[in-house]
Amino acid sequence: MRSWSLTAFLFPLLTSAAPDELVLRVRAHLTGIQNAPVAVQDSLSGLISSELRARLLEADAFTADLNAVPLTRVDAPDGSFRLFTWNLPRPDGSHRYHGLLLHRGARDTVVQELSDATERIPSPEVSELAADKWYGALYYAVIPVKNGGRTLYTLLGWKGHDRSETRKVIEVLHFKGGRPRFGAPVFGRGRLKAMRRVFGFSFQSTMTLRYDTDLEAIVMDHLSPTRPDLQGQWAFYGPDMTHDAYFWHRGEWWLGEQVDLRAPRGGIRPGR
Repeated sequence: MRSWSLTAFLFPLLTSAAPDELVLRVRAHLTGIQNAPVAVQDSLSGLISSELRARLLEADAFTADLNAVPLTRVDAPDGSFRLFTWNLPRPDGSHRYHGLLLHRGARDTVVQELSDATERIPSPEVSELAADKWYGALYYAVIPVKNGGRTLYTLLGWKGHDRSETRKVIEVLHFKGGRPRFGAPVFGRGRLKAMRRVFGFSFQSTMTLRYDTDLEAIVMDHLSPTRPDLQGQWAFYGPDMTHDAYFWHRGEWWLGEQVDLRAPRGGIRPGR
């Protein structure tokens, strides 16, 4: 049976030196996280957070080329933030997420830690969340949109969930008083609108969720259960060869169903 000594495991990573030190250290920490006990994973993630934070507090953090840092990152097109996310694949098949958000606060540059609280968010589509209660995900795209006089940053993310289910997320990041908030009531029409959208499907499937610049829409696979009696059990869902899309219309994301991606504008009007 493999024996883990946390001090012995971390010591080489803490004492090594390299020309591009941050990149090599983060890469080593991520390698160490794979298949490690939870305590080791959390310690290595803490090292990633502290070392990345130190880099993001430097004067050139908004403009520096950080493409070599092996973490998932999205940058706001208007230069207002840089967002790094990473995950810890737990031995039981679940995932834990961490993030650092570099943004411009009310008075100065801020580096904000994001704390994953997935297990404490039973209904993720109905709540606006703060950085310390975050519905963790790995974000791979950002779409800025205007809602009144404010900018909302729509984020697309991947979220491993457990051994049987994977999720994808459409999140909304905005700022109030210089502080980040996640979620906004902009999905759908009527009085009750979702704050974010969450899509669950079988871990054996893949789901397309991307922004199409030609359609000016978020395009996604439509998910259906493998059998009618499995309705609502996301672990048995997968793409059914049709597509839906969200169009930004009148300050909200309106759903278009059964979108024909071969036709101009998807062959659909916003909100159909």
